Amino acid sequence: MAIAVRSKVKKRRGVGRIGYAPSPLMVYGLPWASIMLASLTPMLPIITSAPLVPPLALMMLIAWRQLRPGLLPVWAGLPLGFWDDLFSGQPLGSGILLFSLTMIALEAVERQLPWRGFLQEWLFASLIVVVYLVLGAVFANPGDFGALTILGPQILLSLLPFPFVNRIVGILDRLRLVRLSRIR
Repeated sequence: MAIAVRSKVKKRRGVGRIGYAPSPLMVYGLPWASIMLASLTPMLPIITSAPLVPPLALMMLIAWRQLRPGLLPVWAGLPLGFWDDLFSGQPLGSGILLFSLTMIALEAVERQLPWRGFLQEWLFASLIVVVYLVLGAVFANPGDFGALTILGPQILLSLLPFPFVNRIVGILDRLRLVRLSRIR
């Protein structure tokens, strides 16, 4: 009987056991990789006459920053914004600027408001996403404010799934902290 129990413990590969630690690659790399993977969503084969795909990379960045405030440094907006610029179709530099301003705004809110609630986080993320979409449209079409009139569906499709993005980040965070390697 005891032998069967031990074999089950060995199959778990050290999850929750003393002397095991999370993999550093997973701990620090998974947030970056998930945001970079979300930047590839504009490459999905969705054909529309108006923009519809939400800025998932920005939403993932906000969700990671709200879930684990100290995990991504403030300067992370620069490389992640550059990566997003490469795939979003926006002019080079708009993602760098907007992701960096997002990180600065999230840091300022984190310092000013020590308490947080889900509704507060959702409203603040919604404000950031709306400003990001509007400024992105202005950067892509300077002087043409008619482009702002077609942003309504994209804004709506960006605000509604934010709790789902938070849930995905929560699942990734649990996966990130799985203990796989033994401390030596």
